[in-house]
Amino acid sequence: MAVVTYIKHDGSSYEIEVAAGTSVMQAAVDNMIDGIVGECGGSCSCATCHCYVDAAWVDKLPKADAMEKDMLECVLEPKPNSRLSCQIVVTEALNGLVIQLPESQF
Repeated sequence: MAVVTYIKHDGSSYEIEVAAGTSVMQAAVDNMIDGIVGECGGSCSCATCHCYVDAAWVDKLPKADAMEKDMLECVLEPKPNSRLSCQIVVTEALNGLVIQLPESQF
């Protein structure tokens, strides 16, 4: 179990307890957090789960693979800390992870 904080574009935030093995995207969808759509259900094929990983956590995550990097080319307002939340799997080591959500997924 780990606590993940989601910060929406408007500054509102949500702290969610997430079971290890769950993706950051699935936890957001399960907890009805607006800002992550996840149209493809987590198969890394739509980029509607785009997020920004807080700078303190970027180097603690596995690097994006080639497929994720390709999908990140399709997002609005990409940044160096952009990731697809479907590709970030929560572990206990990620307790305290902070995820910022973009203004729009479309």
